[in-house]
Order: sequence, then structure tokens, then C-alpha cells
Amino acid sequence: MTSQKLIIGASIGNCVHVAGIYRFLSLAEEYGYKSIFLGPAVPIEKLVQEIVNHKPQKVIVGYRLSEDAARSLFRELRDALKAKGLEGKLELILSCTPSLKSIAEEIGIFNFIFTGEETFQEILESISDRPRTTPEERYPQNLPERIASRKPFPILRHHFGLPTVEETVQGVSRIAEAKVIDVISLGPDQNAQEFFFRPEQMIPERSGAGGVPLRNKEDLEQIYKASRRGNYPLLRCYSGTNDLVKWAHLLKETINIAWGAVPLTWYSVLDGRSKRSLEEAIRENQEAMKTYASLGVPLEVNESHQWSLRDAPDSVAVASFYLAAYNAKKAGARFYVAQYMLNTPPGISPVADLAKMLAKRELIAELIDDEFTVFTQVRGGLAHFSADLNLAKGQLGASTALGLFLEPDIIHVVGFCEAVHLARPEEVIESAQIVNGVLKDLLFGLPSIEGDAFIKERKEELKEEGRLILEAIRKLGEKEEDPFTSPRVIAEAVRRGILDAPHLLGNPEALGKTQTRVIKGVLRCVNEKGEVITEKERLRALGF
Repeated sequence: MTSQKLIIGASIGNCVHVAGIYRFLSLAEEYGYKSIFLGPAVPIEKLVQEIVNHKPQKVIVGYRLSEDAARSLFRELRDALKAKGLEGKLELILSCTPSLKSIAEEIGIFNFIFTGEETFQEILESISDRPRTTPEERYPQNLPERIASRKPFPILRHHFGLPTVEETVQGVSRIAEAKVIDVISLGPDQNAQEFFFRPEQMIPERSGAGGVPLRNKEDLEQIYKASRRGNYPLLRCYSGTNDLVKWAHLLKETINIAWGAVPLTWYSVLDGRSKRSLEEAIRENQEAMKTYASLGVPLEVNESHQWSLRDAPDSVAVASFYLAAYNAKKAGARFYVAQYMLNTPPGISPVADLAKMLAKRELIAELIDDEFTVFTQVRGGLAHFSADLNLAKGQLGASTALGLFLEPDIIHVVGFCEAVHLARPEEVIESAQIVNGVLKDLLFGLPSIEGDAFIKERKEELKEEGRLILEAIRKLGEKEEDPFTSPRVIAEAVRRGILDAPHLLGNPEALGKTQTRVIKGVLRCVNEKGEVITEKERLRALGF
């Protein structure tokens, strides 16, 4: 029997430990391989004969016993393969104990040697058929190719930025060497985000507050250089809360930014992260979207979860999610990163959370075509993580498991410590390994949620309510060529409460009169008496 993609697995000699071999073969099958499992304690002569008969591309052997016996077995395997003209003609993988690794390396026939200390990424590389000659070929340096290289596994992204450039450079180097994060998202301090191009306006005593104090182009270049090792992670960075177009050019030039993340209405007086008026912010944010698109950089519009972080109705989150993707497409984005922040606001039940996310996903699916590809990114909500770090680790695993139902291309790993302090390199690595543990156990074979009656009903309800909000915005701007991209119309929709959230009460650019409550795990809109109301009733009270 011959096969185009075949892998054989066996434990050799008198070794009966086969669990690792069996799991590896199962993983290889997910990558299109047919597998033949020969079982435990397989003699070298029998193994080599099976290789001759079946002509596999890969063979994984296991041995976990004594060092002297291992040396003898590995030599016997080398000599038998050589006698049959097979040495170097197939990829040979070894699973062994750490004490046997140096012996295996000495014999020199194994392409990969796994002792249980490797990253999950390294295990996946041994299954991949892609050529592994240069780091750039092993670890693609643009987002679409990086995602494709890891399929069916999602790529991992983590936020990182310490209070000094030096600490951040060293940390990026350590994270890259660990080979567990595909995208390092740099978090500049607020001084940099707001005043990088206006240094005279910086407040010195706030330097390093909330992130790395980037002060010049060379700081970014140093960080990028530090990432050129290990698994050569992609880099990205906050878009800045002022001068977003200048930031876009700077980040493309210095760190080859993996994708730009720009809000639609935020980083304005709406959230206080800059002093830009709402309409001015929308206009500049849209210009930044166009700039990233013109530079060939994928785009994320981090809009919807900003509303949910302020307890906005789920209907507002769904409608703003569509507006964000719509504006990205109109700006010319070819690749769009749609971020789904789970657990937001805290207290929302898993089924209600999934229903909201599915409503978002199905609405923006209407925008997908040959010129607009959407990547799904999931993450846990920062506000739901406990200050008890052991509890937070469990919450990270739980939010990751929930996100897998959305079949993500990217997992935004939220460090388990981030409710307490900025993640240090070792905590970034540990958080990634927690997520990798969830992926190993749950990525394949999760049950379908399509038949869940509550999820289906709530999803359809939210899609309908989201469309009501979009229709209200359309009517508000009926004299505009395209109300959904009009800064004036979008700003007016916020001022008049079509897009609204309880936390915005008292904001000069918002209404802030909408009230919500989590009732039996579902975020509901309520009136001043605390009674549940529909989105239609909420809009009618606003005059729409």
C-alpha cells in the first residue's frame, strides 16, 4: 500500500509506552495524513519492513527506557535504514525522555526529537509539509500567511509593554525565544499614544504609566530587532489616540505592523483618551483606516467592545460591530480582523455571550466577498478577570474554551495577571501555554451549538435589533450619500442616543440615558423603573 501522505508510528525495542505516539498520529490526521499504528515493543526489523512496504513520508518512534539500550536501538535503526537505502529518504521523529536526547542527537538520524519540553508550535512544525529553510519561511511575516501556516490552529497574540524601553526590548527577546506567541502587541504609555508627535505636551511624571514609553523611531526599531529570533513573531502596536495617520506610517516603517487597530468613535472626548471632538475623531479615524489600507496593512476596527465595556445594550454592540466592519471595507481594507471580546460586561452567561457573538458574525458575513476577507479574533474580557491569579488562570482557560466555538483564526491571549499588573515576559509565556493546553484538548471535536434553542433565538433577536439601530442611523442621514460612513451622522447618532451606553451619562458628546441590567445571565435594556424593554421601545422613546 502506498499513500500520498502517510505516517507510521510505533514504540520500539521493549518499550510499551505508546500514548504519546498515538496522540501524535491523531494530530497528524488532522493535517491530512493517513496513519498506521504498529503498537508497542516493535522490533527494529519489523518497523523497517513496514517502512519498505508502505513508503511513508514520516515515521515517529518512541523509546522511554534505559540509556544503554537506547543507544543500541538507535544505532540498529540507523544501520537498518541505511541497508535498505532509506537513510535520509523520510522524516524521522523520536519521542523520548530528556535523558535520551543527547544520545539521539549523537546517532544523528532524527529530524525532530521530542522530550515533552517542547512548545506546541514545535510539535506542529514536525507535522507540517512546508519547507523549513529560513526563519521567514518557517514563520511567515504577514498576517494572512501566518494564519494559513498554523491552520487548523489559531495564531496567538499577546499584549506587552513594560515601563522602560530597555525592559520591553529584553522582554520581547525572551518571548520570541519561547516560540509561543505569534503576534506581540506593543502597548505604549498614554504619553506616547497621545503626544508622540507632540513631545512638548507630554506629562513627565506619567512616563511609563500603562505601557512602554516610546519616544522616538529608534525605540520601535530596537524592539523590532529584538523580535528577530525564536519564532520571529509579528509585531503590532496601538494606533495612537492623536495623529493616527502619522502613527500608521511610523509603525509600518519601523515594526512592519501586522495589522492596524483603529476605533470609529473612540479615542475622543467620548472616552477621554484624547481631546478630539467626536466628529473630528471619526473623520481622522477613517483617514487612518484608509492609510493602513493604502499601505497594504490589514485592519481591525476596535469599536464594538468599547461600547460593551460601558454596559451598552447588546443591540448597540451588534450594530456598532457592523458599522466598524462596513467602514473598514469602505476604507479599502483587503483583510479585516474582527475582534470578539467575550465576558463583557461581566456577568453575561456563556450562552448569551455566544448568541451575541454569532449575531455579530452573521451580520458582517454580508460584507464578505473576494475583496474583503474577515479573520476571527477572540479574547477574554479584561474586566472579568480576578485579582486572585489562580482564579484568573482558570478564567483564561474558560474564556479560551468559549471562544473556540467561534472557530477563531486569532486568539488574543489576555495575561492572567493583567487585572493586577502589566504582564512580564514569564507571565506572557505562561498565559500562552495555558491557552495552548486548551487548544490541545478542545480544538478538535467540540459539540455543535447550532441546535441550541436559546442561542438561536437570542441571536436572531439581536440581529433584528441591530438592524433596527442601523435603520435608525440610515434615516438620520437619509440626505447623505452614505450615512454609515458620514462622520456627522455617526456623531449625531451618538449624541441622540441611537448608539448609547449607561457609562456615558454626563459626557458632552453622548446622551448616556440608556440603562441596562444583567438579568439571569442576559444583558437587558431597562427603563427608568427597571422594567425590561425591547430595542424597538428604546428607539421609539428617542423619537425613532
